[in-house]
Amino acid sequence: MGEAKQDNDVLSSIHPIVFKESENLEGKCTKIEGYDFNQGLNYHQLLMSMVTTGFQASNLGDAIQITNQMLDWRLADEPVADDCNDQERDLGYRKSVTCKVFLGLSSDVIPSGVRDIVRFLVQHHMVDVIVTIADGIEEDLIKCFGPTYKGDFSLDGAYMPSKGFKRIGNFLVHEDNYRKFEDWIIPIFDQMLMEQNNENVLWSPSKLIARLGKEINDESSYLYWAYKNNIPVFCPGLTGGKSGKMLGFHAIRNPDFIVDILQDIRAMNGEAVHATPRKTGMILLGGGIPKHHICNANMFRNGADYAVYINTAHEFDGSDSGARPDEAVSWGKIRESAKAVKVHCDATIAFPLLVAETFAPRAYLKKIN
Repeated sequence: MGEAKQDNDVLSSIHPIVFKESENLEGKCTKIEGYDFNQGLNYHQLLMSMVTTGFQASNLGDAIQITNQMLDWRLADEPVADDCNDQERDLGYRKSVTCKVFLGLSSDVIPSGVRDIVRFLVQHHMVDVIVTIADGIEEDLIKCFGPTYKGDFSLDGAYMPSKGFKRIGNFLVHEDNYRKFEDWIIPIFDQMLMEQNNENVLWSPSKLIARLGKEINDESSYLYWAYKNNIPVFCPGLTGGKSGKMLGFHAIRNPDFIVDILQDIRAMNGEAVHATPRKTGMILLGGGIPKHHICNANMFRNGADYAVYINTAHEFDGSDSGARPDEAVSWGKIRESAKAVKVHCDATIAFPLLVAETFAPRAYLKKIN
């Protein structure tokens, strides 16, 4: 009997610790609930329900909301600063000033079908600055010479050359496409060298990329639309990949050909520094050079105002690509007051869904009006 009383006393003493009275979260936190298919199939409502679904679905829902805030922002939403000029006091002007959107493209985004989504955004001038890697340039151009096909991740990469293919993940690309690309690009480099020598043109990676966009003259290319809409495309690592190989061959034949990378670093930083009075937003697909380049440029204006990361890297892998937006806040790359989220997901899944609920409706509205 004494032991039973002692056990009850112990249970009574720990009960308040283990079973604390719950704080009322009603109205303070979002209630978790999924989409009810009994209501029929409504894709807009389905995507909106991501916010309340939980796990990475909620992060995707937050990314959609932040991107919409990014695109909705107008200078007219802000109080008029005491030191602003007369133009910035004009209401019509303030309503026309939008957020400056930086889009980062890394890894194999452009070899995938996401290329067509990027082309859509650039065609309708819905982003302002693009940063990518060498693959993001050459694969866009190579696709103009022939399609990419769906293969399988398990295909033996060593076996592919005997069949005349190259494998990128689960994509298959004809070797002929690369040969056509090489035959096309070398004469352009020759012409650019001639312009450098005869007209004192100092080429940078972004100027070279704009020239390639002009020369390809193909509406399926996002680089063509970037050239046409005067959207700068920066590629600090242009000397990587197939285009880098072609530049290398060209440099051996013509060692005087100059592509000035420092010119672009200044230009890229200027895109962020001189964005004021606009806010800036970053949409970063993957990590690596594009992410660093965009974040570092925004650091020179005390951070971006909106940030959406979409990549599969995790914090514990030790890479910067796995870092969350709050780490960029500590470096001054994202403002403390910014709206920011990271979606742990393959960009080929998350980005089309995000665009469907953010950029695309605005493009259709422009067409109607």
